[in-house]
Amino acid sequence: MSDTGTLVMLHGMTGDSAKMQPLAERLVPSGWQILCPQAEAEHPTLGGFAWWLRSDSATEPLSAEAQLQVVASVQRVISELPAGPLIVGGFSQGGAISSAMLEYEVQNRIAGLVLIGTKTTRPDELTAALPFLRPREVVWMHGSRDHLLPLAQAEEHAEIFEAAGWPVTRLAHEKGHMVNLNQIAELQAAIQRMADSA
Repeated sequence: MSDTGTLVMLHGMTGDSAKMQPLAERLVPSGWQILCPQAEAEHPTLGGFAWWLRSDSATEPLSAEAQLQVVASVQRVISELPAGPLIVGGFSQGGAISSAMLEYEVQNRIAGLVLIGTKTTRPDELTAALPFLRPREVVWMHGSRDHLLPLAQAEEHAEIFEAAGWPVTRLAHEKGHMVNLNQIAELQAAIQRMADSA
C-alpha cells in the first residue's frame, strides 16, 4: 500500500490540460499528486488539442498515420511521467492513450485505469498484451446517448479487459459524450481502491 503517487488524467480531442484539471482535482486520492498532460496537435477547425488527428468518423479504425500519432503521443506522455505509482486515465482520446500505455514497460507502475467515454484504438495490441500483465482495476464510464462514440465500441474496450481477468467497474449512464457527474462518488471510490492497492 502506497500513500503517494500520481493521478494522470488526459483530456479528449479539442480539450487541453486546464479543462481536465478540475475533474482530476475531484478524483485524486488523498496524498496523491495530479498530472494533466496536454496533447501537442492543435485541432485545425474546432480548437483545442488532440492526441491524434483524423478526418473520418470516430467509429472507423484509425489510419496508419493516425496510429503513428497515437504511438508518438503515448511515448511523449510516458516521457513526462514522474517516478512512483500511477493511476492513468482520461476522457475520449485521453482514455485511449491511457489504455495504450499498457503496451510499454511503464505498465509495471500503473495501479489502475480510468476510461471515460472512450474506446481502444489498438484492440489487437491490447488483447495480446493483457494476458501477460498483472490484472489491475479498471473503472469504465460511458453514455448510451453518446453521439460520437457508440456504446458498443466502448463496451468492446471493457470486454477486452474482462476477458483477460481484469476487474472492471462499469458506470453506464443515459447521457451523451461526457463525464456523468452524478456518478462522481463511484469514480472516486474506484480510484481510491486503485491507490490503496498501489
